[in-house]
Amino acid sequence: MSQPIRASSGELARRHAREYLRQAILLGELAPGQRLLEPEFAERLTVTRNSVRAALLDLAAQGLVERVLNQGARVKVITVKEAVAITECRMALEGLCAARAATAATAAQIDELDDMNARMAAAVTDGDLVSYTELNRQMHGQWISLAGPHPSGDLLARLNAQLIRHHFQLALRPGRPQQSLREHQAVIDGIRARDPRAAETAARAHIAGVIQSLRDSAQPTAPTPPSSPSEKEIRP
Repeated sequence: MSQPIRASSGELARRHAREYLRQAILLGELAPGQRLLEPEFAERLTVTRNSVRAALLDLAAQGLVERVLNQGARVKVITVKEAVAITECRMALEGLCAARAATAATAAQIDELDDMNARMAAAVTDGDLVSYTELNRQMHGQWISLAGPHPSGDLLARLNAQLIRHHFQLALRPGRPQQSLREHQAVIDGIRARDPRAAETAARAHIAGVIQSLRDSAQPTAPTPPSSPSEKEIRP
């Protein structure tokens, strides 16, 4: 995953370390609860420990990393149960933001939402789930931005930061990205129609779908039964 860079320190090295660690967390290469040792990643990425430390602080602000007293940094652990509870709070706030956006967004801003959803669809087609997840984050951020100055924006930013890894895992579930695209389009259509109620209803329905997918992801997969009695009999 690591790519050569021209500097071992400074902003370029910081961004390099941040993106390497971010993708490793999203892809599951670094597990929840795993310690993130600055010397190890500094050597692996050929950057300074200060660059790794700065990258970890950025990722802590994004909700992917947590600092533990006397233990350093580790990949943040958010259980499915906690993710559901956080997402339930998001439902009301994102519905409110979508409703406000329906009365505040300009035609150009709504066109931008359509374009973003189209780029998300292209990412799904290409199997680029990292780009899809990032565009998904931007889409929700845009709804918040279009709602204008409001306390809900700051609250949602803090809530969403804790769920990035879960969002990526949901993107791996068959059919979920396609469903999400349709749900996004319903929100955009409500905003374009200048219909706050329709936009809010669509946004809440979208978050309800996320909650259901989170709950489904926590269910154990049933074992596959043997295809025939004879197959079962010959197993050691």
